[in-house]
Amino acid sequence: MKKTCIIQTITILILFSSCDGSETGLQTSQELPPIFPDYCEVTVPLNIAPLHFQLTDDALQTEVCLEGTQGRMIRVRTRKVVAFRRSVWRKMLEEHAGKSLTVTVRGKYSDRGWIEYRPFSLYISQVPVNDYLVYRLIAPGYEVYSKMGIYQRDLTSFRQTSLLENTLVPGNCMNCHSFSRNRPENMSLHIRGALGGTIMKTGDEIEMLNTKTEETQGNCVYPYWHPSGAYVVYSVNQTIQAFHAIRDHRVEVIDLASDIVVYHPESKQLLTSDLLQTDAFETFPSFSPDGRTLYFSSSQFKNIPDEYDQIRYNLCAISFDPETGTFGDRVDTLINAAARGKSISYARPSPDGKYIMLTMSDYGNFSIWHKEADLWLYDLRDGTLREMTEVNSNDVESYHSWSSEGSWFVFSSRRLDGLYTRPYFAQIDEDGNISKPFLLPQQKPVHYYNMTFFSYNVPEFVTGKVDWDLKKVEKVLTAGERDQIQTRK
Repeated sequence: MKKTCIIQTITILILFSSCDGSETGLQTSQELPPIFPDYCEVTVPLNIAPLHFQLTDDALQTEVCLEGTQGRMIRVRTRKVVAFRRSVWRKMLEEHAGKSLTVTVRGKYSDRGWIEYRPFSLYISQVPVNDYLVYRLIAPGYEVYSKMGIYQRDLTSFRQTSLLENTLVPGNCMNCHSFSRNRPENMSLHIRGALGGTIMKTGDEIEMLNTKTEETQGNCVYPYWHPSGAYVVYSVNQTIQAFHAIRDHRVEVIDLASDIVVYHPESKQLLTSDLLQTDAFETFPSFSPDGRTLYFSSSQFKNIPDEYDQIRYNLCAISFDPETGTFGDRVDTLINAAARGKSISYARPSPDGKYIMLTMSDYGNFSIWHKEADLWLYDLRDGTLREMTEVNSNDVESYHSWSSEGSWFVFSSRRLDGLYTRPYFAQIDEDGNISKPFLLPQQKPVHYYNMTFFSYNVPEFVTGKVDWDLKKVEKVLTAGERDQIQTRK
């Protein structure tokens, strides 16, 4: 017991020792330190997990000083990963909300001795991000469902827990999870395969639905909750995969047909409109924050596969009356992307109603396989559209979602290696300025991102931990019984 106390005391002394002490033969560099992940000059929420990082060159040792106002500082000396104790990190960020921290990094090298790199800043936002992120982890398979699952990560720590893994339902695929207003109480989750169906979680209730009806083309697929929680809008898609014989192109996911429907959980009815069930391809729906506008992507019909690369989706809208569950009498085109030679997917309105964030690629709607895919921002106040150059890279930027307060957003990107999608976070302020994105923190980031062969798919913010009875979920999944929903005539 005494030995443990001595070790803890020494650790505290090291963490809070002065950053002013110089090393023998110390050299200075005007370059920013070569660290992974790149956390130089990023803005972070005050409740984020510690930003562990590592020098990516051949440094034998690393010394880091994290310095705030009024002389408060943390000093870490390590051979590999720069790690911060969570309690000390959290206190430091809370004390500097709305301010910045200065980070000084030194590396010791066998041939150059100690080098001190140019200090950089960490900006601490006063706005916290939602505490949890829910996503699917999936291996890069195409035809066979390997291990996959839906997981939730506590963003204030490094704790990841599973919501559902397909080891519970072997041979099945799970995807398309969605929450009502970022809250964990209401969730929709689709299961494909022999035990397929849609899991509907409302409070503590778990239902298994068969969403395919005689009047629709298939199961409900891509969901988005109405802000009232009284409706869920889905696209109904007939999807196929096609493979390229071209270098740097792997696979295309194409809709043979797709429509938009709205599900009313209370009555177990699908609400439809002739304007949303046409020969055109309609997909990726979302509701406005006030619940009175339905946004979606729409493309003119094209022959598949001959014209697959001519399918271009515009951003469209139709009014919706939540009191009666009825649709407007016309569809408006908000952005004619086809006229630009582009295609729009994943239109996601900000919770404050100012913006729609969307993905734009050269054609099609499954932008995760399009290297040219980037994020764009549509301003609903004045109708302007701009590329989000602050967060885009030379590789894929695709699925994205907003934190409930409307400031933080997460997006998936393949910028690290061109193979796996990873989640990045950024903030947009009241004037529309967007911060430099940062990668989801990990305890040992270099090892983790080099050795984890899973992509992060459909990252969604949640305000709290999703809590459900897995035994109840297993029971409704394996029982084979499905509640059949009906189409309202």
